[in-house]
Amino acid sequence: MKLHLLNRSSIADSSLTVSHNLFPNFLRIWHFHMEFELVLILQSSGMRFVGDSIEKFDVGDLVLIGKNVPHMWLNDEAYFKNDSTSQAEAIAIHFERNFLGEAFFTVPEMQQIRQLLDAASLGIKFEYISDTLIEDLKHLVNLDATSKIIKLIDLLNILSKHKYQTLSSSGFVNAYQKTENRRLDKMYEYIFQNFNKPISSGDIAKLLFMNNSAFSRFFRKVHRKPFTKYLNELRIGYACKLLLAGDQSVTSIGYLCGFNNISNFNRQFKIIKGESPTSYLQNINDKV
Repeated sequence: MKLHLLNRSSIADSSLTVSHNLFPNFLRIWHFHMEFELVLILQSSGMRFVGDSIEKFDVGDLVLIGKNVPHMWLNDEAYFKNDSTSQAEAIAIHFERNFLGEAFFTVPEMQQIRQLLDAASLGIKFEYISDTLIEDLKHLVNLDATSKIIKLIDLLNILSKHKYQTLSSSGFVNAYQKTENRRLDKMYEYIFQNFNKPISSGDIAKLLFMNNSAFSRFFRKVHRKPFTKYLNELRIGYACKLLLAGDQSVTSIGYLCGFNNISNFNRQFKIIKGESPTSYLQNINDKV
């Protein structure tokens, strides 16, 4: 999964853009850009990658992503079939942090919004989105240029007081600000392509021309956790997606996620999610 820089600077006479996107599926591009991105999912489902976070997304998902944070919305496989009638629909708002000038968000009255934008450096998922907020975001598309700016500030103010959770680890984001980012790019590309296969820290150490001890120290410095724990979290995130899809048995999912036996899969799932795969699925079904 090659990381791409998307250059949006060619958009003339506009300090922010609001797009209503409707496609058969979202582009499978692992990318980053200079602009903040506020995305509301109106149709479709799949897995959302933000930094080193991997979670299921669905209708109503609202996420704010900061400058240069790698991300991708990966639709379920059904969206890529030739006979698919499914659609991927979203409202996407892009703006640079200084789109109203260098000092705008530094004044005391903008403190809460400034804190929100700071938190977006890890990617933010907002919880319990109201129908009113959804309609306000959808209505942005139809406003004139000045009204869009005014309304966006109003929405950022509302969201700054809203309950949210950060997505990516600080180690991942901080590493992308350093000279090691080419090495990290190569590492994450390999992990995301092979996380559901038998891989080890030694495989990646070899890829990066490092010895195992040096790689272990490097990875722990970036993620504040060992490689094995990170890999298991990634695999369990993928397992949750497959469990929710309901197309595979728990045993099959364990192997599809890269675990070599079902006992280890169940053990790791309980460590990370606090319950067994069967219990997790039952709790989800009870809430639907």
